[in-house]
Amino acid sequence: MNIYFSHGKESGPKGYKIKRLSAIAKDMGCGIYSIDYTAISCPEKRADLLIKYIQLQEKGTPYILVGSSMGGYVSLAASETISPKAIFLMAPALYINGYQKQHFIPKTKHIEIVHGWKDTVISPNHSLRFAQSLHCDLHLINGDHRLTDAITSIEALFSNFLKKHCINPNDK
Repeated sequence: MNIYFSHGKESGPKGYKIKRLSAIAKDMGCGIYSIDYTAISCPEKRADLLIKYIQLQEKGTPYILVGSSMGGYVSLAASETISPKAIFLMAPALYINGYQKQHFIPKTKHIEIVHGWKDTVISPNHSLRFAQSLHCDLHLINGDHRLTDAITSIEALFSNFLKKHCINPNDK
């Protein structure tokens, strides 16, 4: 199983959440990829890069996408072209003015979202709206947009997500 992390607009491929969640995934035997999007401001171009990267890497190996903020948007946009086994989103940038896609049809039913109640950058109502539209799991937790104060909760949710949807001894 491989995991592809997509960071947010003002973060990077070795950000705090990615480091912490990568450690969990590595402990479960997963391969870790974190693409550097820092030179690309357009979310659609980021999604195109993710698609191309995965198409070059994956030859039948199951993989999941993990995205934070703009990286959540990127993961969902890419998931309409590629076929991840599952998607884990943190404070995803959904229903944002200026972003091309406002409706998603991902090629997986295994989607889980974590969003902070105190997020003033992207309203948790956006994640609620999306979760309602696809009937996916949504965890509203005590945190802001960066979610750094809630990392322990996110780690537990991510670990459970991997165990529930993604980890199969034949996939490692």
